[in-house]
Amino acid sequence: MIKLRHIALAVLATLLLTNVFAQELPKPMQPPRLVNDFAGILNQNEQARLEQKLQNYHDTTSTQIYIITVKDLMGYDIADFTIRVGESWGVGQKGKDNGAIILIKPRIGNQRGEAFIATGYGLEDVIPDALSKRIIDREMIPSFQNEDYYRGFDRATTAMINLASGKFSAEGYMGEGGLLLVLPFIIFLTLFLVILFNVKKTKGRSIGHNIPLWIALGMMSGGGRRSGGFGSFSSGSGSFGGFGGFSGGGGGSFGGGGARGSW
Repeated sequence: MIKLRHIALAVLATLLLTNVFAQELPKPMQPPRLVNDFAGILNQNEQARLEQKLQNYHDTTSTQIYIITVKDLMGYDIADFTIRVGESWGVGQKGKDNGAIILIKPRIGNQRGEAFIATGYGLEDVIPDALSKRIIDREMIPSFQNEDYYRGFDRATTAMINLASGKFSAEGYMGEGGLLLVLPFIIFLTLFLVILFNVKKTKGRSIGHNIPLWIALGMMSGGGRRSGGFGSFSSGSGSFGGFGGFSGGGGGSFGGGGARGSW
């Protein structure tokens, strides 16, 4: 009887502690929005631009990408904290679980900054943990180290949107390196040298007779698959005029995986 009583008390204490912690989790900002900046690290214009970008993507695909910033993880490991918030908020569409969370605790004082990306079951195939880790390391942390949080979020969400939309493959994103970043410059320099050579060769004749300049300009302004940080999805614009186009989620099923990083 004594052992049973001790077990019952231990179970009760665990439940009480769980409820206490659950009450400490942040609740979604109202009206509902996809950018929830509890840490106050984004200005109003930056919040509005990210919100418009993510709402536009949600309206087109029903996929929900949340940005959440907090000052304190309340004793939780960041992975546990993120997944608990995602389940509590119902991130993603009901029956699809096509939601993702980018959560960060910024660097405050001597405390290191932490970031975590969690994806719902519906996005795990297109944004697996290895890709989430790559996005954090490549798109987010370099900007966060300079306290340019907007740029980090913008680059990360562009990469996730392009991956989820099939604009480039997981293999392509994982394999892209520094060459892609300098490729536009190489193309520009090559075209410039070709044009310069033809100018000298024609000795004053119209360049248009020898170089299809409009094709060259088209090559420079279009084409090519870009990395997550330089994707083709527009981040939107406009002033911070409140939120009203997003009604919240109904999913909340996460597989428990994800990726983390710190700076």
